[in-house]
Order: sequence, then structure tokens, then C-alpha cells
Amino acid sequence: MERIERNYYLNKLIEKRGNGRVKVVTGIRRCGKSVLLFDIFGDYLKADGVGDDQLIVLKLDVAKNARYRNPMELDQYLREQVTDASKQYYVLIDEIQEVKSIPNPWLNDENAKIGFVDILLGLLDIKNVDIYVTGSNSKMLSTDVMTEFKDRGDEIHVNPLMYKEFYSAYQGDKSRAWQEFVTYGGLPRVLSLKTDKEKSQYLQDLIKKTYLTDVIERNHIQKDISILDDLLKIVASSIGSLTNPKKLENTFASVKQTKIDDATISIYLSYFAEAYLLRKVEQYDIKGKKYINTPQKYYLTDVGLRNAQLNFRQQEETHLMENVVYNELCIRGFNVDVGVVEYNYKDEQGKSKRTKLEVDFVVNRGNRRCYIQSAFAIPDEEKRLQETSSLRRINDSYHKIVVVRSHIVPWYDENGIYYIGLEDFCLDYIDELDRTL
Repeated sequence: MERIERNYYLNKLIEKRGNGRVKVVTGIRRCGKSVLLFDIFGDYLKADGVGDDQLIVLKLDVAKNARYRNPMELDQYLREQVTDASKQYYVLIDEIQEVKSIPNPWLNDENAKIGFVDILLGLLDIKNVDIYVTGSNSKMLSTDVMTEFKDRGDEIHVNPLMYKEFYSAYQGDKSRAWQEFVTYGGLPRVLSLKTDKEKSQYLQDLIKKTYLTDVIERNHIQKDISILDDLLKIVASSIGSLTNPKKLENTFASVKQTKIDDATISIYLSYFAEAYLLRKVEQYDIKGKKYINTPQKYYLTDVGLRNAQLNFRQQEETHLMENVVYNELCIRGFNVDVGVVEYNYKDEQGKSKRTKLEVDFVVNRGNRRCYIQSAFAIPDEEKRLQETSSLRRINDSYHKIVVVRSHIVPWYDENGIYYIGLEDFCLDYIDELDRTL
């Protein structure tokens, strides 16, 4: 399979080149962090005139480099490579978390440790060294990066392929690209596998043998680990539905006949989010301009992993489409909430009633905003009015968009609501949104 160009992330690395900070590439396992750093960014540097002798490349998960998992050995090795003060050096290290913390040899304190953060921050003092590392999500997550490096580290978070990347690399009939994507997701290796059996097995093995194991090991979970598996199944089966830990506690009691309290469920959900398997979305009261703490929605970072967790038995394209739209927005750095619009009406008896309508996504960047509704199909006027009821009750001038599954010619209705097909939205329009919002 040809290399998939990840220009969105390459440009982020280029923007941060030479900024005097440690660039840390994070993301779910198998999403392409190493290829991005060593192949795509490495080739960019070479094409820009950087010589091989200026690239200090080290893969710490390779057995021959095991000695450099000792921070003192790593520090000595890296400093020995910087031999010419007139040249700019680029340090590229894969799986930096493999470096083990050891007692600090300069301090007479058994609790004082020295690890990779100390080594990398020390290297920043060498003016002609630019540092880039990848970190495995099992031991080095976004929160860890911000905590450990304080104000001297930048995170470049890599996601599974967005649909545009998947589509450009898809070798089959392009008319089948969406169906493949919504079934098997955007982990790059999926594109190189030939059969449905290979793809399904690959994703199911990743869930069971890698991602769940990561969560268990990182968080030192000793209890019945089948609960984690069951919890992820329950959340995966109800993507796009409002829920909270208390509701999930009741589901365990009624469906699984298992007692697990909502506090534990809340903790386990946070573990999944930290491991980049889930994203939690808060509710936002659009008219009241405030957040609603509960319930929330959860989406899977990759729909292929979601389907694999459910043994490919529940593939309701309505919910999967909503999950994809949400992921596409998150990948491009938008802040995304679930919108709620409350309004009053009179029932058949003339009594005043108050109800809520949902806006799938309130998309923000700074003080700019748009509203997006994901509607699988709008076959008639009644359905169109139903799908846009919440949007029509928002009295502001921000852009309002309805994304439908079918291929349509984009158009505006009499209320200024914009309608566009899903693939056109993912392939082109979302990039325009990224530039203008």
C-alpha cells in the first residue's frame, strides 16, 4: 500500500518547527504516529535540505536500542550526536515512554527520580537542537504531556484517518469508499488488508489485546476486567444517545445482572477517554447560554473499533454517520457540544407546556459558531420540518447546516438553512468551514 499523506498533521509539525519546545506526537495506537514523524516529516526535512547527519533518529521499542531506555544512556547518546554548533539538529524519538525513570544520581534522595522529561528539557538548552517524540497512549496521554512538560511542550494529537484521507488512499471503487469507512473505520492498516475477515479480525484483536489491555495496565485495574469490556459494549451500542453513569449503572443491573456503582462507571469512562477510545460531549442550552451537566453523549474515536467491539452486529448507519461527523469536527480542532433548545407551546387542551429540542452539534471556535444537524434522510417536507425544528427556533445569525447521507446538490431553504450531502461535507465543505470559522 502506498503511503498515506497526512498533510493536516504535517503542517502542524512544520508550524512548530524550531519553536524551542518539545513536540510530542500523541494518539491512539496504530493511528500512524510513527509514520507521520519518521517517514512523512522526516522526508519533508530532507527535501528542505536537512542532511542525514542532522537527523538523530531513535526508535526505543526496538531491541537493539534497549540501552537508551536508561535516561542517562539516552542523554549521553543524544549529546554525542550534536557535534557541530553551526548545524541545526533534529531529534526524532519513537515511543519515548519506554525510557524508565531511575534514582537521580545527583541527589541523595531515594524518592528523587530522573526520566525522559528531564532529559528532553535539558536538551532544549542546546540552541541548535529541535526535538520531536511520539508517546504511546497507554503511558503518556494528553494530560500527562501538559503536566510533565508544563509550558515547554506542544502536543500534536493524531487521530485515525479522516474520511478525506481514507478516500484519497482507497484503492477500490470509490463509490464503495464510504461503506468501507463506516464499517471498518480509519486506522491506516485497514486499507492494506484485503478481505472482510482480515479487517474484522485486525480490529477485534486491537480492541481486546491492545486497547483494553492498555487501560487495564495503565490504571492498575485489579477487579473483574470483563466489566470494562461490557461497559465499552454498552456505550458503543448507544452512540449518539444521551446517557450518564447512573443510567449505565441501571443498565448493568437490568441487562447484565451485575452490580457496579455509578462512581466506578464514571471513572472507567474517564479511562476510556484518556486512552482516546471515547470522546464525551456535553449538553449546551443554546438560549440559556449554559452547560447542562448531565446527561451527556459519547462517541467512539473510530467507528471501525466501535463496530468491532460489537462484533459488527449493530451497524445502524444513522448513528454511525453522526459519529463520523462528530469525529471530523473534532479532528479539525473545533469545540463541539450537543445543543438544546427549549421552547413553550400549548397542547390540545390549551395548557402551556415546555419542551426541549436537540441540535446535534454546536460547533465553536473562539467567538464564531455554527449549528449542524445530522439527518440520514429527508424524504419529504414533513421530515424536513421535523429535522430542522430546533434550528428554526434559534434566533441568531450563525450558520445552520443539515448534513444528509445522500448525494444532493447543496441548497439553502427559506430560513437560510444549508443542506449538503455527507460525502461532500467530509471531502470538501468541512475544510472550508475550518478556514472560515
